[in-house]
Amino acid sequence: MANHLHHHDLPDGLSLGPIVAIDCETMGLLPRRDRLCLIQMSAGDGDCHLVQVARDPAPAPNLCRMLADPATLKLFHYGRFDIAALFQTYDVVTAPVWCTKIASRMVRTYTDRHGLKQLVQELLGIDISKYQQQSDWGAADLTPAQLDYAASDVLHLHRLRDELNRRLVREGRQDLAQACFDFLPTRAQLDLLGWADSDVFYHA
Repeated sequence: MANHLHHHDLPDGLSLGPIVAIDCETMGLLPRRDRLCLIQMSAGDGDCHLVQVARDPAPAPNLCRMLADPATLKLFHYGRFDIAALFQTYDVVTAPVWCTKIASRMVRTYTDRHGLKQLVQELLGIDISKYQQQSDWGAADLTPAQLDYAASDVLHLHRLRDELNRRLVREGRQDLAQACFDFLPTRAQLDLLGWADSDVFYHA
């Protein structure tokens, strides 16, 4: 496994394949307030490419092209947050997408533990550390421990998707899950526009 740190954008000519696992680190949990600091990506090959985002983000044409590419599936864990953070920073709609947290909620109804750490432990038998989760991602120089933590959030998503997809098929819920994935970019924009805590479908 190797971490490759880039500044502002992915390098020219880099291809991460047809399915890219993506996660974001921000200064907090409110995308409209807390800036995006780091984007980590993996093709599922054990390597991680990380893009450090400046306080005043520079254009990232290579990254944005990949995020919007209809031929590239973007794989997230809790994509609702990451898609919103990416849209807030780059004004790009990330699609198509697949979310392991949504899939977990739809097939692991025997538990309320749907965090990445729990998923990786149960489905893959791997322990990952979340120690660096609340560290300062806005620092100019990120530590090797921070980079390793960030990488761990994407390195297992391809295998998780395979296992969760088998369970979705087994339970006959793959079409419903796909409809949820298709709606995620819209859900993220509703969050950014102020409807994060209200149900727009609710009749009152």
